[in-house]
Amino acid sequence: MSKFHSTALIFLLFFSFHANSQKKVLSAKSTTENITIDGKINEEVWATESVATDFIMFEPDNGRPISSKKKTEIKVLYDNNAIYIAALLYDDEPDKIKKEITNRDVFGVSDNFSVSINGFNDGQQDFRFFVSSAGVQMDCLAIEDNEDFTWDAIWDSKATITDFGWVVEMKIPYAALRFSNAQKQTWGLNFMREIKRYNQKYTWNRVDTKIGAVIPQAGILEGIENIKTPTRLFFIPYTSTYYQQNDLGSDKTLKAGLDIKYGINDSFTLDAILVPDFGQTKFDNAILNLEPFEQKLDENRPFFTEGTDLFNKGGLFYSRRIGGAPSTEPTIDANEEIITYPSTVNLLNAVKISGRTEKGLGIGLLNAVTKKTYATIRDNDTNETRKEVIEPLTNYNVLVLDQRFNQNSSVSFINTNTTRNGGFRDANVSAALFDLKTKPNTYNLYGDFKYSSINTIEDYDGFKTELNFAKTSGKYRYALSGKYISKNYDINDLGIIFYTNYNSIAANGSYRILNPTNKFNTFKVYQELSLETQNTTGKTQEAYSITQIKSTTLKNNYFELFLRINPFNRYDFYEPREVGRYVYIPKSVLGYVAFVSDQNKPFTYELETSITKFDENQRATYLLNGGVKYRFNDKLSIGHGIQYTRKASDRGWVDQNNTGIIFAERNREIVQNDLTGKYAINNKMTLNLTARYYWSYSENHGFLTLQDNGYLVQNNTYSLNKNRNFNSWNFDLSYSWWFAPGSEISILYRNYALESTRNVQKELSTNFKNVFDSNLTNIFSISLRYFIDYNVVKNKF
Repeated sequence: MSKFHSTALIFLLFFSFHANSQKKVLSAKSTTENITIDGKINEEVWATESVATDFIMFEPDNGRPISSKKKTEIKVLYDNNAIYIAALLYDDEPDKIKKEITNRDVFGVSDNFSVSINGFNDGQQDFRFFVSSAGVQMDCLAIEDNEDFTWDAIWDSKATITDFGWVVEMKIPYAALRFSNAQKQTWGLNFMREIKRYNQKYTWNRVDTKIGAVIPQAGILEGIENIKTPTRLFFIPYTSTYYQQNDLGSDKTLKAGLDIKYGINDSFTLDAILVPDFGQTKFDNAILNLEPFEQKLDENRPFFTEGTDLFNKGGLFYSRRIGGAPSTEPTIDANEEIITYPSTVNLLNAVKISGRTEKGLGIGLLNAVTKKTYATIRDNDTNETRKEVIEPLTNYNVLVLDQRFNQNSSVSFINTNTTRNGGFRDANVSAALFDLKTKPNTYNLYGDFKYSSINTIEDYDGFKTELNFAKTSGKYRYALSGKYISKNYDINDLGIIFYTNYNSIAANGSYRILNPTNKFNTFKVYQELSLETQNTTGKTQEAYSITQIKSTTLKNNYFELFLRINPFNRYDFYEPREVGRYVYIPKSVLGYVAFVSDQNKPFTYELETSITKFDENQRATYLLNGGVKYRFNDKLSIGHGIQYTRKASDRGWVDQNNTGIIFAERNREIVQNDLTGKYAINNKMTLNLTARYYWSYSENHGFLTLQDNGYLVQNNTYSLNKNRNFNSWNFDLSYSWWFAPGSEISILYRNYALESTRNVQKELSTNFKNVFDSNLTNIFSISLRYFIDYNVVKNKF
């Protein structure tokens, strides 16, 4: 390459970075005046000359300046306790401002304003605070491509509609943020305004969508100096009472406990729960699971969802392991039976410490202890009972070290450890991760190496490694990846993994428009090719081509087309439920179409359908999902969704005996109905309804025996009834009142039932009746949580 071309290339790369790194700067003004958060902005101290204005559209038409009719002006103050934000959001049609009242962290059909704060200005994590035009708060921890709205901070805000638009006033205590102890603070800062009726978002510092990273494109907040932050110590005592009744009787329960949050310094926080109570968390969606793997459940317990971004790095932490199902089953004799086997293990306490140093080192420590748990076994000859430990006292630990650098890159070390008391199984998993990006955020190299070690009767270990390279900017983007997972790689004591013992390669490419056209607001085409090979046999485990098109029209309707082709026969190494065995899966094609109507309208609907056709006689899967929602006004809405799946001539494992592994050829149907409703009395008080009815059956019409080569042959001798008919019902009606910051009264009425039988009943109405005729459990509970700030109590005394 000539000297001229080398110089030109260096200049081009530098200019690309330099041009995209121009940052606006806002100066915060110190105040000793008491600021009342009333949405009026009438204190004299707000008369500061430092104003954030000249917003630029983020989407859909990236780069367009905001209209003068939608002028936006932001000011920032600070004292030793908090920062204060005043936002004047002009709108020439204030009567058309969308302002649906929702639950906290639910955006709904409302205009909203947000501030994103990065206390270390490292371009990697934002603390984001939103206020809707109805006064509802939303907040999240954000890393690139992920916003965690399970995180809830304690802060104050007020929104008011005016004759010129609307106004937001916010007070964000330092306790809700993380930053260094430097005398002069320099924070990453951006503001965003969404005008919902146009589905337009504007930011203060321009975010260029050609660049594949949003957080590094923030502006700068300066001026915060010499702050003396108060002690960050908070107590959240709770008390709850439960009344439960079913066919077996009734009981009453009274619980009390305490959550503690302590700021070790401005960067690190300790969270602890003593005597936890998760009785009002969302119910799990029980299903008829005929797969060779457990059902993966969502985490709904606040302690394990709030501020866990560090602990989720590397995908080694599945928090439902803590307090989940026991890890062993008791050994019984032929004359014995198990009469009680707890489905979950009680959590005794949990503690987590997390934060980040001034030099960008993130540290996370999590520890949880669960209770020794017994099963009860009865001797049917003597009628005597005995207890056997199915889960000993168990200690769970997670350690994360995450070093950030260059505003967009990081290297990480993660270790998870499960230690069970006595001679039970122990486990240890360690991982090293790297995520490297070029300064202009145009290319990304990332990967990992993970190692697991299991101590049981027979010790074993395994590893997993992966390498990925991607172009992450511009209209055209692509990625290449390779992965290897050894046979004995096992993270299931504190993580979750289903497939191991394979290697894979994959490539994908995409094209997207960066600004609207005369037909689309957004449009993206995605193509992926992937091949997975089982390590031991060299057989194909998975091979596919994916084509996907996603688009949003100018009328804000969403379309999606998806085509997946499996052009080769492949083999399933898990469905036979025996190590070393596998079953043949024929070639297949899946086609999928989805449509979602404009969500701003009072009546909205969505529809999706797919067909999977296998290269095997009559074998196919059909899916049809639909949903409607009607918003009567800004307070009341109701929605209904239905999901229907039919699997014709499906094939799956049902048994194993002395003749071999038995499969069934079967028809399956799944029907799920979901009903949701919301009535918002105001932005602090809501009534919510959630109901779910699920029915599924599996009806066998022939049996087959698995051959050593993976193929199935007819079995005319097996005759056991392996049909399944499964019903599940859940109903929650709740009232919630956030009567003070961080303090809530909640009242919940819940009923639920499960019914499972070998007798298939194909009438939906009969199934619905049967589930209510089963052992329906009713629960009524009241819970009170009260937030206590140590500084407020200290000042009073």
